[in-house]
Amino acid sequence: MRVLLWHVHGSWTTAFVQGRHEYLIPVTPDRGPDGLGRARTYDWPASAVEVTREEAASAEVDVVVLQRPHELEGLAAQWLGGRRPGRDLPAVYLEHNAPQGRINELRHVAADREDLVVVHVTHFNDLFWDCGRTPTRVIEHGIVDPGDRYTGEVAAAAVVINEPDRRARVTGTDLLGRLGAEVPLDLFGMQARLLAGAPGVRSVADLAQDRLHDQMARRRLYLHPVRWTSLGLSLLEAMHLGMPVVALATTEVVEAVPPEAGVISTQVEVLAEAARRLVADPEQARLMGKAARVAATGRYGLGRFLADWDALLEEVRRR
Repeated sequence: MRVLLWHVHGSWTTAFVQGRHEYLIPVTPDRGPDGLGRARTYDWPASAVEVTREEAASAEVDVVVLQRPHELEGLAAQWLGGRRPGRDLPAVYLEHNAPQGRINELRHVAADREDLVVVHVTHFNDLFWDCGRTPTRVIEHGIVDPGDRYTGEVAAAAVVINEPDRRARVTGTDLLGRLGAEVPLDLFGMQARLLAGAPGVRSVADLAQDRLHDQMARRRLYLHPVRWTSLGLSLLEAMHLGMPVVALATTEVVEAVPPEAGVISTQVEVLAEAARRLVADPEQARLMGKAARVAATGRYGLGRFLADWDALLEEVRRR
């Protein structure tokens, strides 16, 4: 099967392109947001093929995976030579994000499109988004297993937040000072250097994925202060690495982190105390990390993820 999708979320797409299909990835000369092409800091197989706009216009495409409103509203048709996703080509709309706004106004851009299927990455998102008559599915995240790398030798908490300054309260950036007053925090992620010198933030770095995993696994625990996202893939990667988790009990986190794998709470003081305890007790951290890896590989393994997508892509193609 030939699947066209834009490179929007690096970690998610890295898992998706591990499947048995051919993946057509739009690329533009400037490699801007609507033409990033293949990832440069993730390991993608040869079956993920870059296509120019001219090539996409005449390409045989079995299914289109849409991920952003403007793809649905015109970008995809422009790239596909006028062929409209859902109407002229089988298509799904993959919704990565938790909705923003008043509960009664959380109408999805693909609502009431019976020619599409909206795919949510968490049950929480499926619960909150109003998709009207559009069929919906939930396909939970899958992770390319980085392996059990945990050493916990650095008595600090790893935090991964992309664009922490811009995303601010959404990602709990404002909480880093309070938590950093209790345990050392090492912040990783895109544009994380903007917070260099912030109270409680000991060091920052933006690393390629494999190096990031190595450095995360050296820290005693993984701290996830995020208030409102679907389910951070960095959290699932940390669990795969064998790291114990301390996280805000919001959105899908309550489903992903069992009690034996870490501590989740809506009380910042509870999280601070848990982080202090794990930093002071390497053996407890190690045992919780082992439980975290068991939980994550069992629920968010790559095989299950790809099998779920294979079934849905085949279903959509036959509609």
